[in-house]
Amino acid sequence: MDTETVPEAPSGELDLIAEIDRFASLLRGEEPAATEAETLARIAAFEGLKATVVSAQSAEAVAFEALRRRRDAFNQVPARECGIRSAEEIALAKKVSPGSGRKFLSTSRAIVHEMPNTFKALASGEISEDKARVMADETATLPSADRRKVDTRMKMSMGPAGLRSLRTEARALAEEMNAEAAAERATRAAANRRVTMTALDDGMGRVSAILPIQQAVAVYEGLKGTAESVSAAGGAEGRRSNQLMADTFVERMTGQSSAAAVPTEVHLVVEAETLLSDGMVPAWLPGFGPLPARTARNFIAANEAEVFIRRMFTRATDGQLVGMESRGRAFTGLLRQMVVYRDDVCRTPWCDARIRDADHADEYASGGATSWENGSGLCAACNYAKEHPGWKHEATAEGLKVTTPSGREYEDLTAPFVRRMKYPRASPATAVSAGTGISRSSPRDDDWRLKLSGLLEPQRPGAPPDTEYREVEIPFCPITESEAKKYEESQRATSGQNEPPEFEIAEVVDPLPIPRTIRPNYRRDSRRVGGPGGSCAERYLRQALLDAG
Repeated sequence: MDTETVPEAPSGELDLIAEIDRFASLLRGEEPAATEAETLARIAAFEGLKATVVSAQSAEAVAFEALRRRRDAFNQVPARECGIRSAEEIALAKKVSPGSGRKFLSTSRAIVHEMPNTFKALASGEISEDKARVMADETATLPSADRRKVDTRMKMSMGPAGLRSLRTEARALAEEMNAEAAAERATRAAANRRVTMTALDDGMGRVSAILPIQQAVAVYEGLKGTAESVSAAGGAEGRRSNQLMADTFVERMTGQSSAAAVPTEVHLVVEAETLLSDGMVPAWLPGFGPLPARTARNFIAANEAEVFIRRMFTRATDGQLVGMESRGRAFTGLLRQMVVYRDDVCRTPWCDARIRDADHADEYASGGATSWENGSGLCAACNYAKEHPGWKHEATAEGLKVTTPSGREYEDLTAPFVRRMKYPRASPATAVSAGTGISRSSPRDDDWRLKLSGLLEPQRPGAPPDTEYREVEIPFCPITESEAKKYEESQRATSGQNEPPEFEIAEVVDPLPIPRTIRPNYRRDSRRVGGPGGSCAERYLRQALLDAG
């Protein structure tokens, strides 16, 4: 029986991708132009090309959504959920966050289906992606027919207008087309009122509230009036008006007596050396970013609220978090905190939203374990997308692999928990005395470890009265006032020399019998340096001897 071979249809998509790769390779190997005119001409050409690429991406995004809806319907997905997660797949393909993917798909639908002039101007490079987005946003409340009218009337002014002028003109036309559009926009904006928090540089943060204008004015005037009253009453204490307004804002929002007494739970990850010594490794606010080491120490020392310390264990090779002092059975309590600390922000590739859910990567209903390796910190949108048919998450403590319904795979590696930054360090802790070969360690180098062991010393409230605590050490005690004066005089005498002093004066304590009542965690209490009551060691020993009778 004769058979006829049917030739395969040429794949235009594969040819197009090959052409794009060849052109990208050409651009990567091209040197910049040699003249000013040529460089500017290339910049303009690249800008037009970028707009053309965006228009092609928009058309592909709309086509992908239609194909995804068709596949979901074929797989008997409920009609209201068909294609609902198309934006998340587009975001992964574009290497952007899911929110950016949803915004891009929304704009693409508008310009491809309802705004042909805007799409044509974008495809020809006459306008930028920003202008196309403005046109889509300002006509979002209009019906399709009125949207086309605005698109037609604006086609001659889209190119030369700036973004602000384009926005105001498009909004005016939209309100002219539909008198109810302005009221609908205001209602929608009021329904979208919100408060957001953004981490800034230098250990600062911005809290923003999007409110109806009358409420925003009332909030601002209230803060301003309170600041003026405090300043007039002499309670400013050197603070400027803006500082008084900021402090009043914090006090009113949290209900605390002063801005420094933060009552809510704030997780701050700090290395022990940074917390208890002069380490330079920044602290880390999970979900927000780094905090300078000295700022973190000042925050903990000056805060009027309670401060709790919990040990967290990291792997020495790469700084990954491997444990805390205790764990829970479900994704609650300390296990949830570990997942949030490890992932920092949403674990989905290119999504940096704050973590809302700590959930199973492999579903619990499918036998997934409630474990450290199977846990993922995700934002609400990515957690919902994970549950949609065709999506698959595979997690370990070291990373997450996401497989979309299209079969594409994206992998994100977990960043080290300890984000160590390299700083110029002082000379090594061990110094060898010249000519003697005898080495000594400066007490300051190990002081932070001693402080940490004191802070985390286990309590023994139920210990028998005759229990003997053998390990009692006085690591480094401050000098008394008289010794301090002598030390300052010697420093002034040698201030003209470049070499540091050979010895550090430390307090000498005569050997005394240590009573059994002294606990190893006696270092928890703080004492003022050089007080009238003598040194810290003398006070501890004197009180212990009195207690022992």
